[in-house]
Amino acid sequence: MKNLLKLTTLFALSGLIFLGCSKKSNESAATQRYITVKGSDTMVHLASNWAEVFMKKFPEYEISVTGGGSGTGIAALINGTTDVCIASRNIKPKEITLAKQKGQNPVEHAVARDGIAVIVNPANPVNELTLEQIGKIYTGAISNWRQVGGKDQSIVVNSRESSSGTYVFFQEFVLNKKDYAPTANLMPSTAAIVQSVSQDEQAIGYVGLGYVHDAGDAIKVLGVKADANSPAVVASEAEIVSGNYPISRELYIYTNGEPVGLTKAFLDFILTPQGQQIVSETGYVPVK
Repeated sequence: MKNLLKLTTLFALSGLIFLGCSKKSNESAATQRYITVKGSDTMVHLASNWAEVFMKKFPEYEISVTGGGSGTGIAALINGTTDVCIASRNIKPKEITLAKQKGQNPVEHAVARDGIAVIVNPANPVNELTLEQIGKIYTGAISNWRQVGGKDQSIVVNSRESSSGTYVFFQEFVLNKKDYAPTANLMPSTAAIVQSVSQDEQAIGYVGLGYVHDAGDAIKVLGVKADANSPAVVASEAEIVSGNYPISRELYIYTNGEPVGLTKAFLDFILTPQGQQIVSETGYVPVK
């Protein structure tokens, strides 16, 4: 009840701010009742949960959430076809340049933290890998599970497609910007990776921490070692907060300019204790 009172007060104050501004310049923002949120497949469940709780509290507003990948969301923001972009990577300099050419001004807001979990089928005897081994698997230098202590079986490599922010982050951080193996299966969604790994003993994949939370015993999460002499660490909220898990990142919302109206109200809600509690409940790590 105390959180609701604080939230209601926040929105009331926001409304007074909008009404106190020039009607000509802020009329559409002050009367906005519907916004679109588009982008990161990693974040789509999280954003949907935020939107669901927000709309229950404020039923006069409507928020539509769709995925498609961080690159797709950023492109939509640049083209003016979404109000909010959710992204699991930073916007690129060339995207900022293109946005400015189109009269858009992307502004970044960190809203959660995430760990990229490396997953295999529960029947796979391998329990841990180094970052170097993971990189070699995904570039094709290691192609058989026997090479990393497993069975004499070919490795089925599953990745997100190139429009995904997770694809970009994983390539830069784990593959050291090398190309993915030409045999890698580029999946249209993180859920598709989870499904493939759960059904194929030879498969490997990478997913955001929230998907581990949802998949349960259908997959096995590998311990990841920063190098051969480091301890293996399994992705979890505690290990990400401590800095021990080596594959972690921030998750972002991008808006066109500083947010106003319903967009600002939604972002303000996300950063409240209740909004950050939803981050934890969805399996990710709060930033506040």
